[in-house]
Amino acid sequence: MSVPFTRNAERESILSLLEQFSAVSLVGPRQIGKTTLAHSLPHIQHFDLENPRDAMVLEKAQTALERIKGLVIIDEVQRKPDLFPLLRYLIDEDKERKYLLLGSASPSLIKNSSESLAGRIALKVLSGFSIKEVLDSDKDIEKHWLRGGYPLSFTAVSDKASFTWLEQYVATFLNQDIPLLGIRIPSSSLYRFWSMLSHYHGQILNYSELARSFGVSDFTIRHYLEILEGTFMIRLLLPFSDNKGKRLIKAPKIYFRDSGLFHSFLGVTDFQSLQRQPKIGASFEGYAIEECIKALSLGDQHFSFYRAHSGAEIDLVWEKNGLRYGLECKYADVPRLTKGNHAALTDLDIQKLFVVYPGKERRMISNQVEWVPVHLIPEIANGK
Repeated sequence: MSVPFTRNAERESILSLLEQFSAVSLVGPRQIGKTTLAHSLPHIQHFDLENPRDAMVLEKAQTALERIKGLVIIDEVQRKPDLFPLLRYLIDEDKERKYLLLGSASPSLIKNSSESLAGRIALKVLSGFSIKEVLDSDKDIEKHWLRGGYPLSFTAVSDKASFTWLEQYVATFLNQDIPLLGIRIPSSSLYRFWSMLSHYHGQILNYSELARSFGVSDFTIRHYLEILEGTFMIRLLLPFSDNKGKRLIKAPKIYFRDSGLFHSFLGVTDFQSLQRQPKIGASFEGYAIEECIKALSLGDQHFSFYRAHSGAEIDLVWEKNGLRYGLECKYADVPRLTKGNHAALTDLDIQKLFVVYPGKERRMISNQVEWVPVHLIPEIANGK
């Protein structure tokens, strides 16, 4: 099935980075649309290292690449880490050479890219379809939340087909993609661990509790989490840590980055079963947080959550233009702030707290607090 979405904002972002840097690393999970997006850019040649013919050509990479001026796309670049020192040489020799490097693993798993191309490469993380890209009606929000942002999941002919695609995606990821990254962990073990994490979605991470539940060491738990985070399957949202006068929670919170994958592990196959799911509040929270992070495009390191031992808390905190903002997620028709939320407003000197909920009315509750329907999350990013 073709995907009828142009992703113009993402395209313009990459073009802007290529004006400033000689190389851009476009990373994200498999089947998120990296290659389709790359092909929409004006390029001279495309090499796919999963294609045996292209892989053979790049066995003599210097001969193949040094004659090309303009943009070259290299897909699944993590398969050939010895390319990075050569790319540095080619870039330094001729600034007209440009490279778009596509990978299914984060830079932490492709160490040579940052080490060899420091100062010459920019990072662009591609996530699934955002609310702004898919929204035409209220039904689209329900569909997007249920199925997630993977193009072939969102555009499937039915919820059942979407659920089947997600199940097969997980199987392929575990049995093919993980071994190709050089990770030697039995697929059944990583699946059981990943499935167990679905019960911790939206919670403070307790490494020791996870280790006891899974029957392994803390070290093994951290290694498994590093793999799933580095391949963009989960998000470890770090705690806010600037307020020296408060005793703050120091462990991260864990979320599935894609709501569809989360629902797949829960066995949620349609919107009616989602509404009956006990973890619907956690699902809504993770969905809203991920969409806010996508919309703001500040980089993952700029976001945190706030929770003090006193009970003060806010789901998401960020700074923009020298001001501090917060996002609180409430799966309720009439969202109400807790005492902990009000305490956090004072603790952090929040300029504005956006309370995201599933309703339709946007309303200012006070000078600091505003209700925002989930489908209007993109307007938060636009400063509206």
